[in-house]
Amino acid sequence: MLAYFRPYTGRIALFAIGAVLESLIVVATPLLLKQIVDDGILKGDSGAVTLLAGLTAGLAVLDALLQLVLAHLAGSIGQGVSHDVRIQSIEHVQRLPVAFFTRTQTGVLVGRLHTDLIMTQQAFSQLLMALPSVIGVVLVMAELFYLSWLVAVITVVLIPLFVVPWVYVGRVTQRYTRQSMEVNAGLAGLLQERFNAQGAMLSKLFGRPDEEMAEYEDRAARLRGIGVSVVVYGRMAFVIMMLIAALATALTYGVGGGLVLSGVFQLGTLIALAALLGRLFGPITQLSGMQANALVVLVSFDRIFELFELKPLIEERPDAVTLTRDTAPEIEFEDVSFRYPGADEVSLPSLEQNVRGGGDRGETAPEVLRHVSLRAPAGTMTALVGPSGAGKSTLTHLVSRLYDPTSGTVRVGGHDLRDLSFGSLREAVGVVSQDTYLFHDTIRENLRYARPTATEDELIEACKGAQIWDLIESLPRGLDTVAGDRGYRLSGGEKQRLAIARLLLKAPSVVVLDEATAHLDPESEAAVQRALRTVLRDRTSLVIAHRLSTIREADQIVVIDDGGVRERGTHEELLAEGGLYAELYHTQFAGPGGNGAVPEGNGAGPVHQMVPEGGR
Repeated sequence: MLAYFRPYTGRIALFAIGAVLESLIVVATPLLLKQIVDDGILKGDSGAVTLLAGLTAGLAVLDALLQLVLAHLAGSIGQGVSHDVRIQSIEHVQRLPVAFFTRTQTGVLVGRLHTDLIMTQQAFSQLLMALPSVIGVVLVMAELFYLSWLVAVITVVLIPLFVVPWVYVGRVTQRYTRQSMEVNAGLAGLLQERFNAQGAMLSKLFGRPDEEMAEYEDRAARLRGIGVSVVVYGRMAFVIMMLIAALATALTYGVGGGLVLSGVFQLGTLIALAALLGRLFGPITQLSGMQANALVVLVSFDRIFELFELKPLIEERPDAVTLTRDTAPEIEFEDVSFRYPGADEVSLPSLEQNVRGGGDRGETAPEVLRHVSLRAPAGTMTALVGPSGAGKSTLTHLVSRLYDPTSGTVRVGGHDLRDLSFGSLREAVGVVSQDTYLFHDTIRENLRYARPTATEDELIEACKGAQIWDLIESLPRGLDTVAGDRGYRLSGGEKQRLAIARLLLKAPSVVVLDEATAHLDPESEAAVQRALRTVLRDRTSLVIAHRLSTIREADQIVVIDDGGVRERGTHEELLAEGGLYAELYHTQFAGPGGNGAVPEGNGAGPVHQMVPEGGR
């Protein structure tokens, strides 16, 4: 944690100086009260009383101003550190592999990156304000010894009575604070899953509101119980400390009063000692309250540092080269094998806390690809076909470098993907998947995500090319229509065509289509196929398709089965071979009416194996 304070060294120095000055004012006031009583009131000197009272008032005003300055400095330091941690943690999470996000519950992750840090920001500033209290305690003790060593010794003996409940309650509070954060994160994850559009629809269709409410009530009850315990223990420490402070004050007046009567010191000294005790036990009580803030910060940082321990599986090399987009590159897989990373490699148990039975932690995922070698010549279309679970989508994930192969090499334009810069690869490769994701924003902004500088005319041209402009133009707000959560206000075919429009705006040199026409009706499919001919022209493309109309357009067809290349060739060549492709064609591609369309949701064939992380 201390490393995050280095950029704020100057402000911390100013804060320390201000804290010392504020503490000096605190200890100066009792001395002035002593002088008012001894040199003013007892001696009948009204001028001295007026002067010293005015000086005391002036110090009070200065103290108030200093406290405001210290609050500003503490806020800027605490909020700055929290801001830096937030930015670094989000940057780190952005670099984690896709496998991390497929395993992590979104609400739990958001709770850790957002809710925890909000609590930290609120606690940080209050925590920093403990510094004046610490300095004040030291100076007050020094002044107590100066005025009366006997009262000071009695006070020192009483201080451990403050520390013991502080330590005990601190340990209990730390445990409850961590439990509270974990339960809060789990509750946020549950709500996020149930209250997004698809989750809410599933809940209504399957009709389990009573069971879900029971689960929610159980989690909320746990949170309530933890909260009650934290309040009780916190108040217990406060009550004990206030009791000890009251007893100490009474003891001071008892002992000090006897010393005044015996002539050891004057009445003003006794009043100063009593005032100093208030300025001693007050900061100590305040420091005891700081334990909760300190524990919030420590626990939150600990949970963030857990994320930092997860290392990105894919890193950009310092000497990475840039892939040019002038020409369509060749794609080559050379002896590529791949398995999806296991849970222990990419995730944390605390981010999967709603998984019953512990999930598959500790298990090693099977190989999805085995010694695959194939080449997609520059500017050609390669169709990937095969049963579900064969590894087709996994091959495309490697091209866009969502993952790196376990062994072997993937090349684009003659370059090993591991030698290319992330930026140039992202610009060169465009993907349209079967399940299109749209942000809860306008259609315009969803399209501009591909190219933020796109003009209105370019947006319209891309929409026309994707055969979606007529629909957008008919909407009351046109391009400014909100797509809804994950684009749920649009049909599957409409989302798919928007994804194709987004691809047209990006204009990549490598195109990956993963069932890009799966949700389209025959008329829309024919229109989009015409648009795709334009976007695929002079580009290298990998197309996963279960529709014959797409496959017949391919320059080559590669049949993937059980993680390897089983067959390759043109449509006619593979039919003539009478192998797996011919079998798939005769059982599925030759659909009713002879159009070669597979019914939506039918998949590409029997499921040969369950592939982790959504690989097909």
